Amino acid sequence: MTDFQRDVFIGLMFITGVFGFISGEFIVSTVLFAASAIFSNIFFNRRLHD
Repeated sequence: MTDFQRDVFIGLMFITGVFGFISGEFIVSTVLFAASAIFSNIFFNRRLHD
């Protein structure tokens, strides 16, 4: 997976979480926000240590 694909994946998870929050799906949006934060940190730390 390239850096661009990872960024798009994380961005889509975040945007989906925002739309879930707006529509009232608070549990789903919380899971998506948490997953996007975790993936973002994993990929950022991997780039930092390489």
